[in-house]
Amino acid sequence: MSTETFVKDIKPGLKNLNLIFIVLETGRVTKTKDGHEVRTCKVADKTGSINISVWDDVGNLIQPGDIIRLTKGYASVFKGCLTLYTGRGGDLQKIGEY
Repeated sequence: MSTETFVKDIKPGLKNLNLIFIVLETGRVTKTKDGHEVRTCKVADKTGSINISVWDDVGNLIQPGDIIRLTKGYASVFKGCLTLYTGRGGDLQKIGEY
């Protein structure tokens, strides 16, 4: 397994990020022009918090208090805010709850 990254170490442009975090809150769903649903969630680990953008059905499955493992994620700036995304071939997996 690849090395775990902490929120405090995330910078724009980083790829292949592996993190474990707790979901603090889930935002409302917005629809893209091509019909996809996108939800922004606030997540945190012991070092800080960050937004993650979650697409389609996965966004409906995530609840506050869930402990999630992100594999092969990447970081980018969206609307002036550093945001995590699931990369191509990446995965979000619920591994527990608080």
